[in-house]
Amino acid sequence: MSAARYHERTLSGTLRKAAAQFPAVVVTGPRQSGKTTLVRRLFGDSHSYCSLDDPTIREQARTDPKLLLTRFKPPVILDEIQYAPEILHAVKLDIDAHRGSKGRYIITGSQAFPLLQGVTESLAGRAAILSLLSFSLRETLGQSDPDLEPLDLLTGPRRPPQGRPLPPDAVAALLLRGGFPDPAVDASLDTHLWYSSYVATYLERDVRNLRAIGDLADFQKLLHLLAARSGGLINFADLSRDLGVDGKTVKAWLSILESSGQVVTIHPYQANISKRLVKRPKVYFLDTGLAAHLLGVETADQLLQGMAAGALFETAVLGELHRLFSHRGRRPKIHFFKASVGSEVDFLIEDGSRFIPVEAKLTATPRPRDAGQIEDLQKTLGGRVGKGLVVCLCEERFPLTRAAEAVPITWI
Repeated sequence: MSAARYHERTLSGTLRKAAAQFPAVVVTGPRQSGKTTLVRRLFGDSHSYCSLDDPTIREQARTDPKLLLTRFKPPVILDEIQYAPEILHAVKLDIDAHRGSKGRYIITGSQAFPLLQGVTESLAGRAAILSLLSFSLRETLGQSDPDLEPLDLLTGPRRPPQGRPLPPDAVAALLLRGGFPDPAVDASLDTHLWYSSYVATYLERDVRNLRAIGDLADFQKLLHLLAARSGGLINFADLSRDLGVDGKTVKAWLSILESSGQVVTIHPYQANISKRLVKRPKVYFLDTGLAAHLLGVETADQLLQGMAAGALFETAVLGELHRLFSHRGRRPKIHFFKASVGSEVDFLIEDGSRFIPVEAKLTATPRPRDAGQIEDLQKTLGGRVGKGLVVCLCEERFPLTRAAEAVPITWI
């Protein structure tokens, strides 16, 4: 993404703070989420740059990492480190030899779990770990404020962050293009071609690098099956049957999708009444553009009115909530509530000692009954559950009932 089209990232402020406090900062996230662009913009003038995507550099990083660090002297950006995690031991030795030095290494990688394992083994206590997902809606609209502390969902904002309300069809168009920087900001791109290429590259590079999978066609089929189930409870037996593989394989493949930042699973909230709750997790894609592509949704009208419309909007709300915390360096603590019979709330956000219930409603005209499940949950769980939010396509924020406010999805 060129400098002329650069959109400020919410993570920027947290990334600067981390670099001022730790010898190393690790930025993970899905392929093409903008990690390289972000770190080079923030540290390009102060750090040398080393991309381990280059086969020659990668080989040297694996065979003689100390020599490589004399070529790319710290402070340095080590990009795509998942291709040569062997260099982390040399990084540790260099950090220990320069105690007190901050921001010496800025490290990026697109495969969180293996990378974090290497960081835990080599850089424990020496590195801050941050996550960069694709654009939030506010980032796409150019309204990110990297100096904000984590937003309080219950108090703001009270005015349109983008300066004017967005009608439902405009929001749908944004969700259809998704948050990956290239399709999000370049309207001339053919999103079908872009996402087709993205899936192919992801399968050939990230998936093969994470696990030896003989038949990528079956894994790609899993992508489509999960897109059709985004927002739904995971049924491993059904997925296993549809794919013709065993349940352990399905779970392993799902972990690949999670580790590479494509999907997230959220678990039901369980307290003393856990015996009455559904215990299977839900799965969500983190980017609506990719989910829509896998589902064959091609127009904004389809996204608003098609068979998958409700699930895609719920997916979008989960993605915005996840970014709200992740892009400020906080671990999202998002659950769902679903009793075997009765109460069901899409999201239950743990915020300190309280819980914030959130319902996703695909409507531009929310009504008091849309807060009914939130009211039921407040009665069920009592005082720890505060005022809730009904996130929807309305154009302003307003009190819906005494229990909940209506909030436009672009205001999160």
